[in-house]
Amino acid sequence: MSLIMPMAVCASALIEEFDDFAIAESGDYDITMESVELNDGASPVAVAGFDIAGIMLGMPFEDIQTLFYKSKGLYTPRKNNSIIYTIHPDWRYNLDYECRQQGTVIPKDLDNCIKTLARSRGLLYASEVHLERPQTGETITVYLTSNASDNLVYRVVYNNDVGEKEGAGEKFEKQWENKVLAFWQSVLDKYDAPNAGTDTWISSTNAYDPMMKAYYGALDLIDQGRQASDLAKNIQQARENFKAKPYAF
Repeated sequence: MSLIMPMAVCASALIEEFDDFAIAESGDYDITMESVELNDGASPVAVAGFDIAGIMLGMPFEDIQTLFYKSKGLYTPRKNNSIIYTIHPDWRYNLDYECRQQGTVIPKDLDNCIKTLARSRGLLYASEVHLERPQTGETITVYLTSNASDNLVYRVVYNNDVGEKEGAGEKFEKQWENKVLAFWQSVLDKYDAPNAGTDTWISSTNAYDPMMKAYYGALDLIDQGRQASDLAKNIQQARENFKAKPYAF
C-alpha cells in the first residue's frame, strides 16, 4: 500500500494560503458510546440532514473554507489559530521512527522532520475549525476526519452565553430564565421536538448513527460512526505502512 494518502497537495496548499493556523497534537480519540432509545411513540429523525449555521455532518473541509474563509457570513474565523492541523498519533509514531532512523534525534529537528514528512504525504490534516460571532458571544467548533476519510465533518459543537448568569439578584435570575426559554424555543422551531429523552435527537437506536444533543446554550451534532471508522482506517494504514528496517534472515 502506498504511503501517500489523498489530498496531500490540498492540505499543503491550504496551509500556505492561510496563515491563521496551528499544528497541534491530536486530541482524545476515545469514543464513549451511550445507549440511545426512542421516546414512546417517537420515530427516528434525519439527523444527518441537520445543520448548525449551515454546517452539516459529512461536509468537506473545502466547503467550510468556502463558507467562512472566502465569503462573509454570520460567523468568522476566530482571531488566532482558527484552523488546527493534526497528525494522527499512529502516523506520528511511524514518522518519528523513520526520522530517527535517518539520524534526526534533536527534539526540535525531529518535530520538524515529522511535520515535513506528514505534510508531503497528506498525513497532516485540518482536524478543527474554530468560528465565532464576537457581538453575540457565540462560537462553533467543527471537527473533521483525517484525509484517510476525505477530511469530512463528523462533529459540530455550538455554544453561546445562555447558561451564564450575570449576577445573583432576582433580575438576573429572571433574565437567565428568559434566555433559556428563548434558546430552547429557537431550537424547537428549527429541529422540532427531541425524540430521545428531553434533549436528544437520534436517527436510530444505534449510537454510531448521527445524533444531536442540546444543553443550556449548546448544541452537539455528531456522527460517532464516521469518527470511529476514520480512527480504524488510520490505525490499519499506519500499521501496514510502518517503515521497518530491512531485516534479512
